Amino acid sequence: MSKRNKIIYWIATLWLSLGMLSSACVQLFQVKEEVANMARLGYPAYFLILLGIWKILGVIALLIPKFPLLKEWAYAGFFFAMSGAAFSHLVKADPFNETFPSILLLTLTIVSWYLRPADRKITTIHHES
Repeated sequence: MSKRNKIIYWIATLWLSLGMLSSACVQLFQVKEEVANMARLGYPAYFLILLGIWKILGVIALLIPKFPLLKEWAYAGFFFAMSGAAFSHLVKADPFNETFPSILLLTLTIVSWYLRPADRKITTIHHES
């Protein structure tokens, strides 16, 4: 992995982690504006607790060394959560400034996943029969 890609990976991963942690806190503390926003999008308030816990666990999985399979699950979860959030905002015809955070976190998820170092990837061993 080139030094440039490694730098981009860590910048994307740290920004992704910061974004997920900050939104998880807002969700876990059930900030009034977030509860109202989720209700407007058609989601129950209890869903915030679940999302907040998953996001924190996902950030831990991304940042700790080893456990490449767990990292894949975290990336998948972030991808589904952020693409779902972006889609929900688009369906409601929300303005771009409300849709942008989920699109940004989705983009950071993809960049971080794509540029992750080899020791953070699942390796497969092919056996000859």
